[in-house]
Amino acid sequence: MDFNRSVSRPLSQLGSSFMENEDELQLMGWNLTPEDLTHIPEHWLSYPEVRSLYHYILAFAYTILFCLGVIGNGLVLWIFCVSKPLRTPSNLFVLNLALCDFSMVLVLPILIYDSIDHKYPGHLQCQIFALCGSISGIGAGATNAAIAYDRYSTIAKPFEGRMTYGKALILIICIWTYVLPWCLFPLTEKWNRFVPEGFLTSCSFDYLTPTEETKAFVGTMFVICYVIPMSFIIYFYSQIVCHVFNHEKALREQAKKMNVESLRSNQDANAQSAEVRIAKAAITICFLFVAAWTPYAVVAMIGAFGDQSLLTPITSMLPAVFAKTVACFDPYVYAISHPKYRLELSKRVPCLGINEKPPATSDTQSITTSA
Repeated sequence: MDFNRSVSRPLSQLGSSFMENEDELQLMGWNLTPEDLTHIPEHWLSYPEVRSLYHYILAFAYTILFCLGVIGNGLVLWIFCVSKPLRTPSNLFVLNLALCDFSMVLVLPILIYDSIDHKYPGHLQCQIFALCGSISGIGAGATNAAIAYDRYSTIAKPFEGRMTYGKALILIICIWTYVLPWCLFPLTEKWNRFVPEGFLTSCSFDYLTPTEETKAFVGTMFVICYVIPMSFIIYFYSQIVCHVFNHEKALREQAKKMNVESLRSNQDANAQSAEVRIAKAAITICFLFVAAWTPYAVVAMIGAFGDQSLLTPITSMLPAVFAKTVACFDPYVYAISHPKYRLELSKRVPCLGINEKPPATSDTQSITTSA
């Protein structure tokens, strides 16, 4: 597919038209070669060059995300690999999520350098970054859905729903079979392509070229990579909350019939009830996914089907940064909140000051539920 038509103005005139008035900001792309301009949607070339301050702010934000992502995902991968008690079928999904997130974290130094240097990274680096971003975003969404299913099966069906290694591996294979086509289509330009966006220092799939093919790809991506995973996540976690509430209600009713305060043994009066813990965890997980990806999904849909004049470099970059934050915060939500993980971390890295104590035998079930 030939995308060179995205630059409708003669390339020989671009340089002179960008520098008509030296007192004004030059337009974006003024210093790029004709070959580079063919890879950039014309939409961005009509905006003034972004001020250096915004590039430095972006570089600072990427640096913070890089540090958080390397520490969080690195600790998850290391602890789960060296700790035998954590090598469970369910935790294979946590490892898969950390790998997806790490693919995004590893390319953040490229973004930091390009933001400081205020430059387009070049076509090859653009393709690498966009590929890693696609793997991270789509892979994390599908893996989050699998984790939601696993937790639903474990809590709502504790006997027949227990995850096995064989079942976990099959689900992980299904996840990658689901993810890879939507990363390879734009990479090979069989359907859509990877292009720069916003400040022209990061790249994603093309949602701006005004063709029916672009609209079809963006619409399909919206359903496959956003609506379906989010629907699974919301459904399974809502079912968990309903199950726990119903279970707690049944326990209270039974205790009332037996004229006792509670059927739970060694219950900590100051601890939160099980349904509140599960509800908070479910709301946090759903909110993280929605908050991270909804703004970017809206930007892509506006670019393909709406008023593109709403998409300025700044308004498009903010959702892109939000989408990257989920790769850095996932390990803290899914793993660092895991009691057994914190226990192993306190043993192997005592300098972190995590004083997690081994749970009492009577609390084993509650730990399984809260994990």
